[in-house]
Formats: sequence, structure tokens, C-alpha cells
Amino acid sequence: MTPPSRLNFAEHLFTLNRGRAGRIAYVDDRGTLSYAQLEERSRRLAAALAAAGIRREERVLLLMLDTNDWPVAFLGCLYAGVVPVAVNTLLTADDYAYMLEHSRAQAALVSGALLPTLQAAMEKGPHELRAAFVADPAGDLPDGMQDFAQALGAAAPQAAPAPTAADDPGFWLYSSGSTGKPKGTVHTHGNLWWTAELFGKAVLGITEDDVCFSAAKLYFAYGLGNALTFPLSVGAKVVLMAERPTPDAVFKRWTNTEHAPTVFFGAPTGYAGMLASPALPPREAVRLRMGSSAGEALPAEIAQRFKAHYGCDIIDGIGSTEMLHVFLSNRPGDVRYGTTGKPVAGYEIELRGEDGRPVADGEVGDLYIQGPSSALMYWGNREKTRETFQGAWTKSGDKYVRDADGYYTYAGRSDDMLKVSGIYVSPFEVEATLMQHPAVLEAAVIGTPDAEGLTKTKAFVVLKAGRQATDAELKAFVKERLAPYKYPRIIEFLDELPKTATGKIQRFRLREKEAAQ
Repeated sequence: MTPPSRLNFAEHLFTLNRGRAGRIAYVDDRGTLSYAQLEERSRRLAAALAAAGIRREERVLLLMLDTNDWPVAFLGCLYAGVVPVAVNTLLTADDYAYMLEHSRAQAALVSGALLPTLQAAMEKGPHELRAAFVADPAGDLPDGMQDFAQALGAAAPQAAPAPTAADDPGFWLYSSGSTGKPKGTVHTHGNLWWTAELFGKAVLGITEDDVCFSAAKLYFAYGLGNALTFPLSVGAKVVLMAERPTPDAVFKRWTNTEHAPTVFFGAPTGYAGMLASPALPPREAVRLRMGSSAGEALPAEIAQRFKAHYGCDIIDGIGSTEMLHVFLSNRPGDVRYGTTGKPVAGYEIELRGEDGRPVADGEVGDLYIQGPSSALMYWGNREKTRETFQGAWTKSGDKYVRDADGYYTYAGRSDDMLKVSGIYVSPFEVEATLMQHPAVLEAAVIGTPDAEGLTKTKAFVVLKAGRQATDAELKAFVKERLAPYKYPRIIEFLDELPKTATGKIQRFRLREKEAAQ
């Protein structure tokens, strides 16, 4: 099973769905978009980009909220052979200024609500765009910018797709920044094909009868698969949400009787918040048949509570921006909560020690992946590219343990592992134990030096609304469940933990906070 050597992924999806012309592909808060409309509008955008002088393989900044315009923008770029650079919508003008300069984007596709921030970014440097298309503008547009809908209406659909190859650069994603400055990760048309075949179809088993809803946004590698690659590869319906994925916002979509999701894609922090919400809908009010989780390892307690309430599993897996989507996962009918499951067929996994050799079962090792969806490189960063993409293998930066049955359990990020009294301690193991306490909503554990320079574990804890717990109570709780040396010596209570826009806890921010004290 391999993609054709000549592959334009947008045209691939359009060809698959021409027999579903009238079926709904997307629904957002403003209305629906059929498969026929999705193809037509995407091809119109391809023509509009060409009319604006944007040429094949030039980059286009894609800064849009999750509405029906996002997939039109992304697929229109792919159809034209233009490279969309999908970026986080919650960043600052300084961030976008960096990304514009780094990617050398020649055009922008932007939501009207985000236009002021983009304009502020453009004022911070010499970078100038040759064209900009603004969706839902709030008023008159500056010179040189076009209304997205009007530009599509004025352009005839491009007759034929750009003759791209499976290995041609298709799009960029910036790493989410959980460990610092984001890196421009270059993916191919073929990588989208591979993730749909190996995970969307073979593991999750998504069909055209499903309604997919992802709390993770489309600019995130996880969200791109959930809300575009996977459902469009089988003709399913997708619910999009422009607003932040708060519990109430998610519940509103879950209980929509006309477009009720059957598959929900979230992250552990989101699931924890929803289960803690007093507005959590009852089982009979939703149509969910499956949940999916990625971004961080899913604590068993959260998964078990979700299944007890809704009667369906959360399929937990791990992916990365570099591998595009999930490569190690539990699967329907084979779920072992507290683990990340087994390798997805088509991917090889190795756990290596500090000497670079494979470790034995039961030992912590650095996670390496070999698979067909690996990115080509980090743009303009040879040092990091060589460090991460090592021949056929990709170094994930995560640490795992494999048990005798072949299941993998998360042991933290490589830069988060702690050595306490000469013994490695997994921050995630301590965090997962703290979260079993009925008063704890979230926890993050780092190492901090004591007066003698020795590493001690420190936990930052967020309590559930209206619940109380003491430092001594939580320490005793962990001691009862883990080896004594693993309990957090220091506990600090916070109102919230620092996170990326995709919900990953930024432990490096906590380390910076600690170092500044």
C-alpha cells in the first residue's frame, strides 16, 4: 500500500467524494458546506491565488479560525501547488512577524477577527505580502487586500490541479512550542495520505456515517487529521467550532441533534475539565461512539470516568508535529488504560538508552519512530533537523517504557525526566497519581534544586472548583501509591497551569518561574 508517485492530495480527496456531491462535508456556526461546494470553492481559491501572482511552491500564511473557510483555504492551496503555512490563531504579533519572515510567505489567508494582529505583525518588519484574502472582514479593507468570499466569487474554478508528487512539499506546520521557539515543519502531500490510511481508517475505523468533531484546532497536526484528512478520506461529516473549546462550547456541539458528533477528538486537559463540569451532559443526550485523545498521555482515571459516564472508550495515542499524526496508540477492542497502546501498523518503534542501544522491556528509553509520514525537515534549521530526523528514524523527545505484553507507557519528555537520589523519576507518573485525588483537576511536576544543589520534585497543582486539599494530604496520597522517593517534596497551588494553545502543559515555563525565584 503506497500512494501514487504523482499525488495532489486535494485532488485526491475531491476525486474520492465526487459521488457524494450533495452530502455535507462541513458544518460551522454559520451553515453547511457540501462536498461539491468544498471542491468548487477550493478550486476557485486556487485560481484567485494564481491571479494574484502566487506561484507554485511559494508559501502562504494561513491564519484563520476553524470555520468552513479553513478547509477551503488549505485545500485550495494544495490544489494550486502553493504551500499553506497553517499557524496558531492565539499568538502575538511578534510571533506572526517571526513566522512571516521565517517562511517568507508571499500571501496570507486570514480571518477578519485576526487581521489587526496580522497588520501589527507586518509593521514589525520589512516583510511585505503580495496578496491577502480576508474572510469575514469587519469593514473596509486596506489597499492590496481582498475579501475572501468576493475573490472566490470572481474567479472561475481552476481547471486542473498542480501536478505535484507525493514527496513534494505540501504544507507547513509550526511546532507548538512546548519546549520553546517553534520550528517550521515541512510536510508532503503523501504524508496526509499515509496518516489517513494507517490511522484514520485502519485504527479509528472512521466511516462516511460518522460525524467528527475536534476540540484540537485545524492548525494543530492532531486537529488537521481529525477534522480534514481522516473524515474527508471516507466522506464523513465534520463539525467545526471557531471559539475556544471550553466545556460549555463542546457540550453545545455534542448535544446538537441535527449534527450530533459520533467521534470526538480531545486532549487530556480538555477531558479533565469536561468531566469536572457540572454541565456535563448525560449519556442519553449525546451520540458519541468513541473519543480520541492525544497531545499528552491520558491518565487512566480520566479515561475510566469517561467510559463509566458515556459507555465508550477514549482511544489514547501519541503523535507529533514531526510525524503529522498518531503512530503509537490504543485501538478499539484493545484498550489498556494508563498506556499509549502499541505501534500503529506501518510504523516501527524503538526505545533507546543513553548509549543509543535498544533498552530491555521495563526500562525507560528515548522514543524513536520510523514511518512514512515523517516530515522532510525543519525549515532553515539544519542543526535541529539533524538532531530530530536521523536517517529513517525520527527522535520524538519522549521517554517510554514497554511492558512484556508490548504496551508502551509514557514516562515524560526527555528534557522533563528527573533524577532523584540517583534514580530516574517520571514527572508524568507523579502527575497521574496526583490527579487520582478527588480534589485535583490538573498537576505538573518539575525538578527543583534544594539548598545543597540536589534535585527534588515539585508539583504545581490546580484544584477543582469548590474542592480543598492540603500539601500534607497530597504528599501522603502519593506516598501510598508510589515508591516513597517519588512523592513531591514541594507542592504549590495555582489557579491554572501554563499551556500551549493546543493544551500541552509548558513545564519549561514552570522551570523558568522557579529559576526566577
